[in-house]
Amino acid sequence: MEGENTKPKILIFGGTGYLGKYMVKASVSSGHKTFVYARPVTQNSRPSKLEIHKEFQGIGVTIIEGELDEHEKIVSILTEVDVVISTVAYPQFLDQLKIVHAIKVAGNIKRFLPSEFGCEEDRVRPLPPFEAYLEKKRIVRRAIEAAKIPYTFVSANLCGAYFVNVLLRPSESHDDVVVYGSGEAKAVFNYEEDIAKCTIKVINDPRTCNRIVIYRPQTNILSQLELISLWEQKTGRSFKRIKVSEEELVKLSQTLSPPEDIPVSIIHSALAKGDLMNFEIGEDDIEASMLYPDFKFTTIDQLLDIFLIDPPKPARTTFE
Repeated sequence: MEGENTKPKILIFGGTGYLGKYMVKASVSSGHKTFVYARPVTQNSRPSKLEIHKEFQGIGVTIIEGELDEHEKIVSILTEVDVVISTVAYPQFLDQLKIVHAIKVAGNIKRFLPSEFGCEEDRVRPLPPFEAYLEKKRIVRRAIEAAKIPYTFVSANLCGAYFVNVLLRPSESHDDVVVYGSGEAKAVFNYEEDIAKCTIKVINDPRTCNRIVIYRPQTNILSQLELISLWEQKTGRSFKRIKVSEEELVKLSQTLSPPEDIPVSIIHSALAKGDLMNFEIGEDDIEASMLYPDFKFTTIDQLLDIFLIDPPKPARTTFE
């Protein structure tokens, strides 16, 4: 079995954010020496940020405080690690070009995973607000490729707990649910813990170097209507379906002010149009559940059971 001292050391940017916290814990639990590069804690920092810093320190994470424009500091840290994972939020997508530059200068990084973990952006063409969002990710992809940095691009599709909270609102008292489009388009819902655990497997796998890895387990492909019906079976309740048409979503994407137009456009693409399932997995693609047949993704059925017992808290994605 691989010794702890031979496991790649991992540096995570955005490790105190929503998906980043899962990534840090998965890295530590897999036995990797884990570093987190995070903005400095100040008197104005939220209590939750202070709590996550204490939690990380308690499990052996090394936290380095700094900004993304501190080039020399980042290069110095990079020389101490092997793998870099970024989970920075939308406002910092293009700031990852600074990480790319630093990695190129350091010259020792064996794998870089930029902040992706959503749809396969080179295969979708959504509404303009989401398209502009994805274009920033594509710019980072092309910069990594041009710099000849070893990479893995992860398309993890939808964060399961996040979207269960958005669609089913289990923490609220209500008798209705919103259905976007027909509700019949298929989407892929993966539990965040699994996204993180699978990503930690990917970082040291030679088969995934300079490749795109798509997380599309068959058990987690279902429509909004199927998700709602499954939740009704588990809760013994019946919810009124309130339809929001594709046309209404398009109009909202055109009339809402930025950045509120982005989540509406994401919903249109992923849930109304079914863009996540609008392409086949080909022979040249790598699909995670096929690559790691022994890795058991949490099924949507199991994830809803988690919501019945210990529901993950609703979260907000940062768009500004």
